[in-house]
This record gives sequence, structure tokens and C-alpha cells, in this order.
Amino acid sequence: MPEGLIIVESPAKARTLKRFLGDRFDVRASMGHVRDLPEKEMGVEVDDGFKPHYEVVESRRKTINELRSAAKMDQEVILASDPDREGEAIAWHLAEVLKLRDPKRIEFHEITSDAVRRALESPRGIDMRLVNAQQARRVVDRLVGFRLSPFLWSKVQKGIGAGRVSSVALRLVVDREEEIRKFVPVESWTVDVELSKRGDENHFVARLHRPNSGGEDK
Repeated sequence: MPEGLIIVESPAKARTLKRFLGDRFDVRASMGHVRDLPEKEMGVEVDDGFKPHYEVVESRRKTINELRSAAKMDQEVILASDPDREGEAIAWHLAEVLKLRDPKRIEFHEITSDAVRRALESPRGIDMRLVNAQQARRVVDRLVGFRLSPFLWSKVQKGIGAGRVSSVALRLVVDREEEIRKFVPVESWTVDVELSKRGDENHFVARLHRPNSGGEDK
């Protein structure tokens, strides 16, 4: 019987870990995020500290049920999602939907047998700082999208959207384009003259630079 259940994000990674660990652990994939904000509503309580309301991703219901069944059979559950903010949030959501009392989290930065075994030797808890950072980014994305997109539909064109990153990038592009259009080219010229004293092998270069001020050159 396996010692426990390891949950990673992708099926490919699950197969690789299974090859490393053999029958020692049951390794399964969450297929990415298992919960998210609702698709058709904001899902953020602005007046209650921007509290997010999550719901199970519809396409992950079968996966969650399978993970729940596996978690009941195995002795312990180890969350091995990717070592970043998104991965930490996925681990937290898994712990919530699977109702894990003492979730164990491992991370490895290379998919090798040694790295996986070292990670299993030093499990930790879920880092809520990373989880909160991911939640803040997700909430801001939702607020920007839900607030600005309807405004753009009414003022510009139906169906276009606004994003936290794309809106700022578009502003930078527009500002730069305005600078280009306002630019007034100024003609200038430079004359280099090589000078030397008659009978002297030494020489030097003199440079005359004159921007065109709009008047006649003299």
C-alpha cells in the first residue's frame, strides 16, 4: 500500500514522479487550479476587505472527486504544486477542497530523482504570504476587468476588454505615440576639417556643429 498521496499540477509531472518513486507513493495531478472566482460575476466583496468568493472550476469536479477518494485511502497527502505564487495558491485551494487538517507542502526546482527525494525529506506548511500575494493579484485582475470592460463597451466597442497589465502597457504605447506626433524635427549639420601647419606633419581635426535655428546660415 502506498505511503501517501502526492498531488502535482500536470499529468506529465505525475508520470515522472511515479517513475522516480515507484509504488511508494500514489502520484496524481490536479490539472492546475481547482477553484477560481466565478465566471459571470465579480466574486469580490469590495466592502468587506476585498474578500474573494471562490467556486470549484467546473471542468475540475471529476478530478477533485478522484483526489478526495484517493486522499481517504492514503495515509498522508503531500501537495507538490509548482514552486511559485500560483503553485502555492493551488496547494492552498487543494487543502481547502480536500479538507486537509495538516497539509504538507513540498517544492523542488528541478525534476530529478534526487531533488524529489530531498523535498520529501523536508516538507513544510503552506506559505500564506505567497497565497495572499496570488489572491491580491487575482482580485486586482478581476476588479480592473469587471469595472473597466463595461465602460469600454459603452464608449468604444462591444466585446473589448481591459486588463491590469494590458491597460498600463497600452497607456505607455499611446503616450509614446503622442510624443512622436508632437516631435518637430530640427535640421543640423556638422563639418569636420583636418588642419595642419604648412611644412608640419602634425595635424588636428576641427569640428563645427550648427543646428538650424530657422534663419540664414552665415
